[in-house]
Amino acid sequence: MEKRYQVFVSSTFEDLQDERKEVMQALLELDCIPAGMELFPASNEDQWSLIKRVIEDCDYYILIVGGRYGSTNSEGKSYTQMEYEYAVSINKPVIAFLHKNPNNIPAGKTEQDPDKKMELEKFKELVQTRLVKHWEGADNLGSVVSRSMISLIKDYPAEGWVKANNVVDEKSVAEISRLQKENEELRRRIESFATEAPKGTEKLAQGEDLVTLHFSLYGYYEDNYRHLSVQEEFSWNELFSVVAPSLIDECNNQDFHSKLSNYIARTYKNVPGIKEPSHFSLSSESFGLIKVQFRALGLITSGTKKRSTSDKQTYWKLTPYGDTVMNQLLGNR
Repeated sequence: MEKRYQVFVSSTFEDLQDERKEVMQALLELDCIPAGMELFPASNEDQWSLIKRVIEDCDYYILIVGGRYGSTNSEGKSYTQMEYEYAVSINKPVIAFLHKNPNNIPAGKTEQDPDKKMELEKFKELVQTRLVKHWEGADNLGSVVSRSMISLIKDYPAEGWVKANNVVDEKSVAEISRLQKENEELRRRIESFATEAPKGTEKLAQGEDLVTLHFSLYGYYEDNYRHLSVQEEFSWNELFSVVAPSLIDECNNQDFHSKLSNYIARTYKNVPGIKEPSHFSLSSESFGLIKVQFRALGLITSGTKKRSTSDKQTYWKLTPYGDTVMNQLLGNR
């Protein structure tokens, strides 16, 4: 029965991106399933628990060591070392790949902190007590990993994964059920994060806070028909309520600006001292301020729909959090 093996790839990230790509490609060519936690940095207890579960689910663990020790926890131990030690502690088949010539690693990819340099050397000594291979550059790392993985799989046969239509047993059903529940829980977390205000936005102006906007209009002032510039205060909730419905299905810059200008015209038809006001237009500076603030508050983001190459407009849409805020504002009216 054909099996696929899941392999956890552990390393520092920023300095070894090219190397990781080569390793991932090599594993895919061996019909292995690479697993890496680039998108889930172990910066809190929940994420570290998730990483441990992924390591537990993997059949093999490989480590790539370059010139950096990596980000550390409160005790000064790197998360890469924590992953390695955990894999060893649960008896995962482990193989490490150390750089053959550390002195040739570019300075920008090496540790500058003396304490971290010392910890990196200690970590290398620990790693070399088990199976180790050496590499020189990203271009040869893939072939080194391929040869080593073939030997590792032969010497340490693992349970592996098979397609559900090839084998269905009680254990498989239970595992599938567990993974589905875990997936649902992760989806709930992601949805929850998406509908909450981004961290740090509580310090920004928002809600019923006022902002002064500048706009222009035409009208009779002192019996002369003139182009005039005026200003008025609006709340952020008021402005967002005006444009949010148009952003549900994306809206371009021009329509975005028109919505605000038309609202100002409807609201301020009677401008003190000016007769027959018309042609209201929000200033480009005020329009830019509104867009920047809405983005900073996590309410809007750039549009993602595919359009013709001749369409050079900039488009905007609501974020999930923006949609939540819109429903709260408009639902309470």
